[in-house]
Amino acid sequence: MAERQVNRYAENVLTCSENQQYRGEMVLDDSALVRIISGELKMVHGDRHYTFGAGDTFLFPRNQLSTMMKNGKDGKPYKAVIMRLTTAYLRDYYTKNEVLLEPAHSPEMLCFDKTPLLDSFFASIFPYFELDNQLPEKLVQIKMEEAIEILRSINPHIDRVLSDFSEAGKINLADFMEKNYMFNIPLEKFSHLTGRSLTTFKRDFKKAFQTSPQRWLTRKRLELAHYQLSEQQRKPVDVYYETGFENLSHFSRAFKSHFGYTPTALLQGK
Repeated sequence: MAERQVNRYAENVLTCSENQQYRGEMVLDDSALVRIISGELKMVHGDRHYTFGAGDTFLFPRNQLSTMMKNGKDGKPYKAVIMRLTTAYLRDYYTKNEVLLEPAHSPEMLCFDKTPLLDSFFASIFPYFELDNQLPEKLVQIKMEEAIEILRSINPHIDRVLSDFSEAGKINLADFMEKNYMFNIPLEKFSHLTGRSLTTFKRDFKKAFQTSPQRWLTRKRLELAHYQLSEQQRKPVDVYYETGFENLSHFSRAFKSHFGYTPTALLQGK
């Protein structure tokens, strides 16, 4: 069972624990600095795959789609500590500090090598989960500034992610969907991320693809799954979720309906 612990006295710091395997999509409103304590996290972000284990640290940028798979490892459950770097605070920070690089409007996830600076930072926020009174706002700001200064010192390109304050505007729908169709999120989320109302999204989608979003998404996901099964020799259990299906049985039924044979039959040479 998943457990997400947020101390109401220090809301910018939280832990996430999973005693069982978890899979899901994620889009964050704020950038997040994440340290894996135990277990394993696999993520699909754009066309890249990441695997994080105990001791790994990465920055997850705001307004970016990812698929995550959390698992226990070495007899320990998945557990991570997250520091939210709020957009409001980052705006304030960058009005007072020079931005070294232009923001990237499609920022990538950034991974960091092990360093005493990050180790000491996370060690300093663990006690926040024991608080029984409000963490002063000034200290919240100090810890966020400390995190930013550490990141800027160890990664000269970090400003491209942290100083990107762009909001979801109306973007090229066809390009966005071709890059993100494998993410199993509601149409409402797709419409928001392309800067449209749901009604406008469906109308623009029909103009771009001459079919409904549901039909197009199913076809694209099945074609991707077929490629991974036939060309990469992957197993159905390893493919269905990464290609946008909620469970294996639904994937198998849709696959057979579309291609005329099951995923297993494909691997066995039909």
